[in-house]
Amino acid sequence: MKFLFIHDHKFPKLKDEYFCSYGFDNKFCDRYIQNFENFRIMACHTKAKGNEKKFSNTVKENISFVTFNSIKDILKRKTRKKIEDEINQSECLIVRLPSFIGLMSLKYIKKLNKPYLIEMVGCPWDALWNHSRVGKFVAPIMYLLCKNVIKEAPYVVYVTNEFLQNRYPTKGKSISCSNVILPENDENVLQQRLNKIRNEKYDKKIIIGTCATAGSRYKGQQNVIRALKILKNKGYEVEYQLVGGGDTSYLKSIAKKYDSYENVKFMGVLTHNEVFEWLDTIDIYVQPSLTEGLPRALVEALNRGCPAIGSDAGGIPELLGKENIYKRKSYKEFADVFENVNINKEELAIRNFEKAKEYEKNKLETRRSEFFNKFK
Repeated sequence: MKFLFIHDHKFPKLKDEYFCSYGFDNKFCDRYIQNFENFRIMACHTKAKGNEKKFSNTVKENISFVTFNSIKDILKRKTRKKIEDEINQSECLIVRLPSFIGLMSLKYIKKLNKPYLIEMVGCPWDALWNHSRVGKFVAPIMYLLCKNVIKEAPYVVYVTNEFLQNRYPTKGKSISCSNVILPENDENVLQQRLNKIRNEKYDKKIIIGTCATAGSRYKGQQNVIRALKILKNKGYEVEYQLVGGGDTSYLKSIAKKYDSYENVKFMGVLTHNEVFEWLDTIDIYVQPSLTEGLPRALVEALNRGCPAIGSDAGGIPELLGKENIYKRKSYKEFADVFENVNINKEELAIRNFEKAKEYEKNKLETRRSEFFNKFK
């Protein structure tokens, strides 16, 4: 069966080689290979950096690609013809939304009467509205387009349990199934976390951390940096570690403005295994996003028994107790939640570790495969 996966994601490319990137690695590919024979991806590409091979593997050889320089290419007649031809040659398709290529493709999928499934992984309204001035203009358009196509879709996979389902309901068949990929929970990880908490000195420096692109303001790290000054004035010694690539100049300017430059540490890009090792060193994980579906990074932190704080964006409240949630952008409320979490780290480590069990790979893959079989 010829299967085509469609999304805007930019795969790093060097000559004829495509590289894995966060959320789109070979484990992601395996999810579809085990359900569909001939796997092809339609997406965008970006020029791979010189150190790409250090951090990424090449995408498996049995996966083929058709990619574009940018989503702007879909405005070209030649590109739209290529999209239609690719869809015509495919027997079934999965469209991941929100994505511009995905929405364009659905036009031809319906025209050619091809069987398809939609994966809804985030809210375009929140993502675009918090992105830029141009984003505020595009947000209501993307919101309505996504809402309309999902309503009429025959099959939909949502990554949240409630949030996306309520905002983008469907008349078709659907399931809730996160796209996070976790190993089985290791009880030794929890025990090590509890030992770490129990052996802490009362006046130790508290390490909090976020794993997200540093150059995207909608990830919300700037609001945590603003809160550091409040915590400092209350007598806390806090270091905020940020894992992820991107332009850090904006966040550095915020740190200087709020007298917190010495309390912010940029860790750069880490491999997936290094991220897990890093999570074991921090005291509290923070997901300060202004927009989210169901954040993989937060689920991975829960899997390591991290006490956690999150904004009220998207599916984050589905993962954390309400006492660990603050109103997005409110750095003053963040500071209040921080104090509560810091006092109850041991209890929250156990609670979060148990919550992560719901997202173990085997459980999710079984549910997803059963749904894919109905779709095929």
